[in-house]
Amino acid sequence: MSTTTIRLSEDLKARVQRAAKSQGLTPHALILEAIAEKTESSERRAAFYDMAETRLTHLAESGKSVSWDDMRGYLKARINGGPAKRPKSRKIAGPRD
Repeated sequence: MSTTTIRLSEDLKARVQRAAKSQGLTPHALILEAIAEKTESSERRAAFYDMAETRLTHLAESGKSVSWDDMRGYLKARINGGPAKRPKSRKIAGPRD
C-alpha cells in the first residue's frame, strides 16, 4: 500500500473530523471511503457514456429504434407483472431537409 499526502484547509479538516466522528470512523477511514465512492461514481459515469456511445453508433448504423410509446407500454407491463411482448425495432425517419 502506498502513501499519499493531501493538504486540507483547517476548516475542511475540522469538517472531516466531525463527519468521521458522527459515523464512528477515523478521519483516515472517512477520507478513504470518500475517495473510493468518488472513484466508483466516476467509473460508472464513464461506463454509462461508453454504453450510450455504443448504442448511438448502433442506432446510426442500423437506422432502427423502438418508439417511446411501445417501450413505455412494454415497461409498464413488465412492472405490473403482466404479459409483456418485447417491442420490435423499426426504421426511424431521417432528418428533415
